[in-house]
Amino acid sequence: MTDFHFQGQTNFYRGKVRDVYTIGDEILVMIASDRISAFDVILPRPIPFKGQVLNQIAAYMLEATRDICPNWLLGVPAPNVSVGRRCEPFRVEMVVRGNLTGHAWRTYASGKRTLCGVPLPEGMKENDPFPTPIITPSTKAVEGHDEDISREEILVRGLVGKTDYPQLEKYALALFARGKEIAARRDLILVDTKYEFGKIGDDVYLMDEIHTPDSSRYFYADGFEARQRSGERQQQLSKEFVREWLIENNFMGKEGQTVPVMSDAWVETISGRYITLYEKVIGLPFHPEILSDEETFARIGKYLSGSL
Repeated sequence: MTDFHFQGQTNFYRGKVRDVYTIGDEILVMIASDRISAFDVILPRPIPFKGQVLNQIAAYMLEATRDICPNWLLGVPAPNVSVGRRCEPFRVEMVVRGNLTGHAWRTYASGKRTLCGVPLPEGMKENDPFPTPIITPSTKAVEGHDEDISREEILVRGLVGKTDYPQLEKYALALFARGKEIAARRDLILVDTKYEFGKIGDDVYLMDEIHTPDSSRYFYADGFEARQRSGERQQQLSKEFVREWLIENNFMGKEGQTVPVMSDAWVETISGRYITLYEKVIGLPFHPEILSDEETFARIGKYLSGSL
């Protein structure tokens, strides 16, 4: 948890897992903390190196998709810090799903055959691929839980304009296709993910992190079809294993429920899973960096002054 104050700072916002500083009206400094959230609740213990993992994967993926749409990122002055353009955000997340997994599967297993207004085919098993990827948006809640929402309701409520929404859909599907290509080169399947967009003037920009274990789910491609045929659980790299652990311990973020105790061994396991995903997705060894708050602050200050 940081408590910085930069020259020209005009605002500060502490999210579930990030501390965000606004410089003037045009620049954001986003610090990815080691906090971890699930079911829209911040869990009681930080995960070592999680912030660095998320920040560096996101930076890699943002650079790898600049030809698809403009994005907010300007630079990465410290391992868990990104600096970029401030956008006026749309209050929706564009969730793209390639497989019937996670929340989509839980909805399907309950007997429903639509999700966010999108029809779901009959006869599917958990983790089956959809004929084509689907978009199942959610509201972007400032506090509390995000909620599923349909394309039609987004437009009726004016959360996104009628001319902008088709652009968001186009960008989201193109980004997902690129993400799947990158994953396939590493023998992975990008299963589902979310994208956040905003505007600078009249232009739509991709915001925040993309294709990270906090925003995405990956399966191992090797053996995927055999596991589907036999009904085995898929091997995955994502944060879903944390959600599954919470569910097994009777916690889904509902009123009256208590977050289970996170042991030292479990915290180390989660950290290791994040690092494994980094190395698998990026294809390079992870080099942990531990900076003091003073060092981080100094690096950001140098970057903002143009001397880094």
